[in-house]
Amino acid sequence: MKRRTPTAVFISGRGSNMEALLRASQSPAYSAEIVAVMSNRPDAKGLETARAYGIEAMSFDHRQFATREAFEQVVDGYCRDRQVEIIACAGFMRVMTEGFAARWLGRMINIHPSLLPSYRGLDTHARALTEGVRIHGCTVHFVTGDLDAGPIIAQAAVPVFEHDTVHTLAQRVLVQEHVLYPLVLDWVASGAVTLQSNKVSYAFPPPDEFEPLFSPSASR
Repeated sequence: MKRRTPTAVFISGRGSNMEALLRASQSPAYSAEIVAVMSNRPDAKGLETARAYGIEAMSFDHRQFATREAFEQVVDGYCRDRQVEIIACAGFMRVMTEGFAARWLGRMINIHPSLLPSYRGLDTHARALTEGVRIHGCTVHFVTGDLDAGPIIAQAAVPVFEHDTVHTLAQRVLVQEHVLYPLVLDWVASGAVTLQSNKVSYAFPPPDEFEPLFSPSASR
């Protein structure tokens, strides 16, 4: 039987990306086994979703800890007690300290709603619309001590249309997030993607052909 890598998913809200990971992990062929879901917010809707999938879901309210380090010590212990090997941050709205990031370096990934390194931080879709970019998207990267600045594993791009709003653009990006994140977690959990000397290493060759994205479409 294929060994599956024990994985924890960190969330802060509704957990739509978490649910995409949970759906993918239902397959025995998937390389990650999600053994725990953790939130820093007790009212996170995603906790209920995780339990509905039969996954242990726990909250540690960060506001109840005197320091970030104290919060992270509990979270770290929670993961190690469950023999977690990979952490997947999915809408986890806490900046981890350099110490925690270093302990999990190469084993903690995050999905961010922009084509990094553009638009680190919050309000990515609004900022993209304000600046008039024609291509936007999402990024999965390894987590380091610098916010949204870890080595990029993979990205998915979408066109930005003239009459887009924050909502319509966010929805278009979210569709791709739900495709990209399960794919990348499978790569990392299987060992096909690793972090070597702060560079992402791939155990598979690049494609021979690719389809470029134009926005507006050059085929009109």
